[in-house]
Amino acid sequence: MNNSDKNNTNTNGGVEIFSTEKALLLDHNYDGIRELDHVLPRWWVWLLYATIVFSVWYSGYYMLGSGPTPEQELAEEMTRIEALKPPTNAGGLPEAASLVSALGDTSRANHGREVYLGKCVACHGDHGQGTIGPNLTDEFWIHGGAPTDVARIVAVGVPEKGMPPWGPLLSPDELTDLVVFIDSIKGSNPAGAKAAQGEKYDAKN
Repeated sequence: MNNSDKNNTNTNGGVEIFSTEKALLLDHNYDGIRELDHVLPRWWVWLLYATIVFSVWYSGYYMLGSGPTPEQELAEEMTRIEALKPPTNAGGLPEAASLVSALGDTSRANHGREVYLGKCVACHGDHGQGTIGPNLTDEFWIHGGAPTDVARIVAVGVPEKGMPPWGPLLSPDELTDLVVFIDSIKGSNPAGAKAAQGEKYDAKN
């Protein structure tokens, strides 16, 4: 501010107004407050114009045009999420007759071992000896030792004990092969086997 500005000022409600700004002073008065009509920055004006243009396009596309509604966008997103989910076990549990007839099949037991190592080894040990979960090689079973019982528990899990349901992630054939493998390791008495839990199961009864 130069000396001429200092000497050519008046007040607007206690605020000094320079003589060079008098022409910008607007006529209206709000509770003793008056405004200076400064020109807005060009970047601000262009940003305002851009938002107006965008709002017109947005309204036309989504409200009057072919743009998807919020409900349609939600439905498309849910469809995409469902497609990313792993395949479910559409066939359900294997039939008892086919399950029993598969017992003793070496090739199925070998494939079942691969399934076991991928899904069960963390809780039941690499040889079925039991760690967090129970020993699978003895004659004692907490939820029943029949092949159909084993298949059911694998499929539905035991959530209260921390065992997840594997049914949605295994096909009926994979579930059958897993049961065949578990049956094949009965009586193997691996090192470090966990103490028996549950009731004794006798396949002859």
